Amino acid sequence: MSMFKRCFICCLLSVVFCPSSGFIGGGDSFRRKVSVEVNPGLKPPSTLPPGVNLVHVRALGQNDTLHFLFCNQGAPSLLLVHTNTTESTVHVNWPEFINRSSSGGLQVEPQSSVQYSRALIITRLWEYSDVNNTADPQHTSESSFYPPYELQDFIWSEFNQSDHRIRICGGDRTAASFTNGTFCLQISAFESEGRESAWPGLLHNSNSSQLRVSLEGVTARVNYSRFSLELQSVGDSGFLGRVDVHRSIDDEYTPSIFKVSQWVSFPVNSSRVWGYAQWKPVAYRKSSPVTEDATPCRHSEPVPIARPPPSALIQAYFSHGPQTYGLNVSFGIAGDAFYNATNYLSWTVLMGVGDPPVDSFSVFIICIMAVGLGTPLVLIIVGVVFLWVRKRTSQSSGYEAIN
Repeated sequence: MSMFKRCFICCLLSVVFCPSSGFIGGGDSFRRKVSVEVNPGLKPPSTLPPGVNLVHVRALGQNDTLHFLFCNQGAPSLLLVHTNTTESTVHVNWPEFINRSSSGGLQVEPQSSVQYSRALIITRLWEYSDVNNTADPQHTSESSFYPPYELQDFIWSEFNQSDHRIRICGGDRTAASFTNGTFCLQISAFESEGRESAWPGLLHNSNSSQLRVSLEGVTARVNYSRFSLELQSVGDSGFLGRVDVHRSIDDEYTPSIFKVSQWVSFPVNSSRVWGYAQWKPVAYRKSSPVTEDATPCRHSEPVPIARPPPSALIQAYFSHGPQTYGLNVSFGIAGDAFYNATNYLSWTVLMGVGDPPVDSFSVFIICIMAVGLGTPLVLIIVGVVFLWVRKRTSQSSGYEAIN
């Protein structure tokens, strides 16, 4: 058996049997017990509007709990609350929550256990005419923008739950663009470290959840339309926010993408990161994409916003003047295909607490690199040894001089 084959088989065995290999989802050994409930405690006569739900994901750790709450009454929002106890619970005052009459309609108790709270809200879907094909909305004239689709006005007609995954779809039913199209959101929670098989294959851990946004079959207003999402982040006061762009050394799971964007929030008096929204700057133009279906995306810098977004969840939970920031994520680059080339776009973001997951080379890739770099070196060494042995042999086999 050749040395290359031996090394390659050894690499495959290490991928299969090594418990730290990301190939089989080992990695982080910390796990949480995840449970999902829809509309916790809702009983007649209280009823939510058609298509509207409040989803509570409880991720129980050894001595703490993560509460992920998602609601699509008003602008769809994903709220993360971290507590330092395993006994914390979510309490909803349904009449107040539904009527959006006052703050305090939703609480995590005991309130003294809450360590961190932050929400990610999708407020608008922008469409603009990119007639010059620059894909740069920040330097596009205001006259090129169409009235945005306000997600607080969307009608939600589809709700599916499978294990730790929720998917909802809806749209602006007053607009002809959504006659045969939908705007979909998929929320996933995780018990441990791993990756989803679908691109971009973001690395997640048990301290995070994932939100996938997709625009499916929506009719563009013009042939050269592009889209961007308006996102808002709402959280407790005393935190600062910024977007960092990090170089990624691994494109095994997201071919040709070597960057990671992180919208982080951290205490004013500490450098430690407490919460984050993390994404790779790439979107996809097909639901089952190949490399050619990837399109880059870019973000604007976050700016403070005076008023919180129009979300029932935000209004019910935050009651003490929360901080709100907003930014836009736009899709496509100059010269790239327009939306109507496929009538599909998807983008994925991870939301979590603690240190964000960091990509690294998998055992499989390390072994391939070792084989690729080591094989030439081995051949050189073997060649040198062979020439040295051959030279020694030829010298020792010659006739000795006659005295």
